[in-house]
Amino acid sequence: MNAGVFGNCTRSGCARLIPPGLVSEQLCLDHFLDEAFVRNERAFQLCSQGQPLDSSSIEWLLSDALAIVKNLEEGADRPNPDQRDRMLELLLIVANLQEYVAHRSTQVQRLA
Repeated sequence: MNAGVFGNCTRSGCARLIPPGLVSEQLCLDHFLDEAFVRNERAFQLCSQGQPLDSSSIEWLLSDALAIVKNLEEGADRPNPDQRDRMLELLLIVANLQEYVAHRSTQVQRLA
């Protein structure tokens, strides 16, 4: 029954199971989502202050998105509506952040 689960969350006081897509994180889906929302908020704050994101931050955000997609796929047959909504919201935030960064880094040249 728990063939698709790999241990318990490493957060203190949390005994929730770790889904296969988050084995490397060693977190349950809820704690992973909490951390991913914080990372995205920090990244957006930096961008809105005109500070660039470094490559490791961008990689982390993209790996968050990949982990979310994997979890959406793995849980497609037994969705938890609240978790699914949070994952979709986070994907939208990552996409918006990526779009924001892309537009801020593009220089507009006027033709004379």
